[in-house]
Amino acid sequence: MDPLSNVLSLLKPQSLVSRGFGLTGDLAIQWPKHKGIKCYALLRGRCWLQVEGVPDPIPVTEGDCFLLPRGRPFCLTTDLSLKPMDFTVLRESGALESLCTESLDGKVYMAGGHFVLAGEHAEILLNALPPVVHIRTEEDKAAMRWSLERMEEELRANRPGVELITQQLAYVMLVQALRLHLADGASAGVGWLFALADKQMSAALSCMHEEPGAPWTLQSLAERVGMSRSVFAERFKQSVGASPLEYLTKWRMLVGGDRLRSTDASIAEIACSLGYRSESAFGKAFKKEMGCSPRQYGRMTVKSPLAMAAD
Repeated sequence: MDPLSNVLSLLKPQSLVSRGFGLTGDLAIQWPKHKGIKCYALLRGRCWLQVEGVPDPIPVTEGDCFLLPRGRPFCLTTDLSLKPMDFTVLRESGALESLCTESLDGKVYMAGGHFVLAGEHAEILLNALPPVVHIRTEEDKAAMRWSLERMEEELRANRPGVELITQQLAYVMLVQALRLHLADGASAGVGWLFALADKQMSAALSCMHEEPGAPWTLQSLAERVGMSRSVFAERFKQSVGASPLEYLTKWRMLVGGDRLRSTDASIAEIACSLGYRSESAFGKAFKKEMGCSPRQYGRMTVKSPLAMAAD
């Protein structure tokens, strides 16, 4: 499994809402802070997106897709001169239904989903992303078109199973948008996500993700990607923000934490599967990285996505 798929599998994005909604006329709606990632595409019309901390309004046109991974308050408006109405107040008062529509024939219509990351340490994905990821070039929109067309078809037909299918399509949109973002050279930054755009760094990450228990060394990783030890170490640190062995330890502990909570394997078995010769050596590394012992971590109660969203 490739590194992006590995991380998403570990973080377990779960859809809270996957649907379409439209605005019946000129309107500005302000949404509050949210947990997780919101991913939407504009199927009809045009509007403006304003996100807290982002200085300029972002024009969103038909076919554009945007991610909001940091949970910041945001506003969608058809006219920048309008005073925004609070989404929470509109929903609780019952006024939202008269302003929004499920019909694709509205002035503005968008579809997508809200995902909460049920796995631990969501920051390894969310901190690698800017407040807004905007997919807007014609080439990128063409790559998103299949998902958007299927989403529009499902919402318009409203056949049995529509909710499940739209959830899956929203997830496809999320992964595709992340893929396009990391391929965009203009958005390059430091972190594992951006390192995937570098073939050699991506190959090194794949090695560690596919075989976390292998006895990797700086030398063996460098040889696997066809680089000298020193050049590999320097480029990896520049791309990912951590040394190869620091990243490997972090990944092993994340995998170990997931196995402690999702499997019946003993601590000794998990330690062995991740390349540690003794349970004590694994426990020491785990506590340093995760802040508690493996036994304590396995006993912690994990909140459901709905509970996390309610927070």
